[in-house]
Amino acid sequence: MKRLILLRHAKSSWDAPVSRDFDRPLSKRGHKAGKVMGRYLKAEKISWDVALVSPAARTLATVDRLELGYGAPCYALEDERLYMASTHQLLYIVRAFDDMFRSALVIGHNPGIQSLVLSLLPDTQETTRERGRIDAKYPTAALTIIDFTVNHWADIAAHAATLDRFVKPRDLKHDARTAGVEEHSHGQ
Repeated sequence: MKRLILLRHAKSSWDAPVSRDFDRPLSKRGHKAGKVMGRYLKAEKISWDVALVSPAARTLATVDRLELGYGAPCYALEDERLYMASTHQLLYIVRAFDDMFRSALVIGHNPGIQSLVLSLLPDTQETTRERGRIDAKYPTAALTIIDFTVNHWADIAAHAATLDRFVKPRDLKHDARTAGVEEHSHGQ
């Protein structure tokens, strides 16, 4: 079995004076959401064997906040192919993971992350509700965990995943597992 954990970067700031999209930092809300998602992952005892992150400023800052909430380093490797990657590019990257890794965390951008999730989930009556939620809105810092009954990453096929969970930061707003994250935690 293989497990894929997909995280869209936390909310970026459009007010920051940067010349390139690549350099946009996180907003205050993004700082909080990244930490909330880290606390959630820790509380749920979710871990990974390998982590890849886009080298964009907002994804690297998301990793920093995730680590703060998780209480441990992610050891995320920067992969420039993840910056604004298409569904096809993301699937290529995932299928190339070393089979020694049972689980992988990928932190990237939309629309690629959302499209990848939708392409991997089966389109059945049982998945209609969750697919609808994911298709309607895949907000910043949203997390999807999907499982595959394969032994090799290269064997991952479209519509062959099982959804473990789809979690948005808003879902955790009043969650005791993520308590203690203050509104103005961006300075930490």
